[in-house]
Parts: sequence; structure tokens; C-alpha cells
Amino acid sequence: MATQVSEPMRLPDMPLHDPFVVADEGTRTYHLYTSNDPSVSGVEGVGTMVYRSHDLRDWTRPVVVFLAAEQPDLWAGDGGWAPEVHRWNGRYYLFTTLHDEKIPLPVPPPGRWGTPFALTNHRRGTVTAVSDSLLGPFTSVDPARPTPPGHLMTLDGTLYVDPSGQPWMVYAHEWLQTVDGTMEAIRLAPDLTGTIGDPVFLFKASDASWIGDEIPAGVPHQLPPYVTDGPQLYRSPDGSLLMLWSTYEKNVLGEDGTLTGGYVQTYAVSKSGEIEGPWQQQRPLVRNDSGHGMLFRTFEGQLTMILHRPFENARGKLYEMELDGHELRVLRQRTDLDGGG
Repeated sequence: MATQVSEPMRLPDMPLHDPFVVADEGTRTYHLYTSNDPSVSGVEGVGTMVYRSHDLRDWTRPVVVFLAAEQPDLWAGDGGWAPEVHRWNGRYYLFTTLHDEKIPLPVPPPGRWGTPFALTNHRRGTVTAVSDSLLGPFTSVDPARPTPPGHLMTLDGTLYVDPSGQPWMVYAHEWLQTVDGTMEAIRLAPDLTGTIGDPVFLFKASDASWIGDEIPAGVPHQLPPYVTDGPQLYRSPDGSLLMLWSTYEKNVLGEDGTLTGGYVQTYAVSKSGEIEGPWQQQRPLVRNDSGHGMLFRTFEGQLTMILHRPFENARGKLYEMELDGHELRVLRQRTDLDGGG
């Protein structure tokens, strides 16, 4: 049963994992998308809900805009992670990650460190749905399959449009299938209903050399795996292409397959301005079990990052940001809005 939720809501009281903000200039309204949580939406089921605000301080009770169970013949009904909404050709497109544990996928062999993967991999990937409104309802464009190739275990798809106008989906290829997680991209059809060609490798998690800065030498279980999560692309004033992404540092893989470590928000830079890179990894922006962030501009023009913290029972945290060329910096946390922590 849903708990009674009063309005306005504030970020410290709003369940919020993998946050994504659309600042709608037409209505001067911020739309904050996240996975459906029945305790606040009042609606049961795997899907996407949206909070709304005019000032990033006071938010409405969330409205459900997508439910997996309402999509005829949808290939999966679990997950509902990392929803994003993008305007494209006059319509709104929702990307969200679903999975189906009944469709097995290959697992990697025991690594060179001798650690077996006590895991059963299954189909996981981002689906695309469309609506004429930011408030939905969103309808799946292809209920038969995920947008990235179905034999890959992927998540967190995001939209990128290159300078020629070609749309891409950029996604994380799971460490569960690769050990060293990767970021990849695939071209999308003009109407976003399918893909064109093969995936393009962008970078792997271990390219961020700082991940292992504090790992003691000679400890075999503290090397793999390396995680890629939450990509978002952003063009810098100097023409470089930035990618926000998240990972874990000081990884430990337990005998039961449990991954522990510190979740961090970081970013990479393609100075060529091309999605193909080469990508240069930067130092983390925010640590403290924080991540899956994205950048947006407020109606006053301030570049802002929203992420979630902590990983479990997450809440949204806001940061004022600055771009100097292709260097992204945190100016301050908006503790007046997000309650600190």
C-alpha cells in the first residue's frame, strides 16, 4: 500500500535512483524522471515516474508515465532502471533498462586471477518508448527486443546526436559479461525504432587508472571486475565531447559474486569531439557512494549536475558546475535544495 505523500515534496524525502532532468522551457518546469516507486507514486508495477518543479526545491507527487505491464508483448517486465526522456523530431522518447532472468546469456569463464563467477547472466538492455507528452503515456516502439543487440548484457542507454544529425544510443556493456565493463555506441534509425550497423567500442572501465590507486598489491580478489554505468554525453564550449559515467573504485568481488566498493561520479573527454574518441579519462568529480549523474542547465543558465547518493535508498543531490574548455569542475553542492549529506 502506498504511503500518504504530501505536497510539496523535497529532495531529501524523494526516493530517487538514476535521476534524469528535462528542463522544459515552454512550461518553465523541471521534469525529474526515475524508476517507479509505488510507495510515493501510488501505482504498482515496473516502470517510470516523474516529479515536477518550477524551482528545484518544491516538487509534486510523482506521476507514472510508463508501465512495463501495460506494453503488449513486451520482452521483459523487470528492472525499469535509468529512465531518460529526450525530445526528437517533435516527440518525446523514453529510454529505460529492463531485464528478463528467464532468458540466459553467457557468463565469462574464470578469470586469470582464478575467481569463478557464481552468476547467471540474463537478457538485459534498454528499451525505447515514445509519447507526444513529457507526462506520457509512453509506448514501446519495438516490444520484441531491447534496442542494443540482444545477445549483449547492457544497461543505461542514452541518446547522443552527432554533428551530422545521426542519432546514437550509447550504453554500458555489463561487467557481468565482460569482466572489464565497456562503453559502446550504436547508430539508431532516423525514427529511433531500430539500429544501424554494429556497436562501436568507446572505452573500458579499467582505462580510468585511478580505479586501482588504493588496491594493495598481491591481493588477487581485488583486481576484477571493472564497472561501467550511467553514460551521458555533453558538448563543451571548445567543441570537445564529454561523457559523464560512474563506476566503483577499490572493487572487491566476493566468493558469492557480490561486488563491493565505492561508487563514484566521473567523466571522460573526447577532444576530437567525435563519439569514437579517443577518450581520455578524468579524475572523479564526486565520491562518497555517489553516481549516475547527468548535466542540465537551469532556467537561469547555471550548469547543474544531479546524481544519487547513497547507492541504496538513494536521494537526489544537486551540484553547480563549471566548464573551462573541456575541464568540468564542481563549484558547490546545493545543500539548500538537496538537504546536504
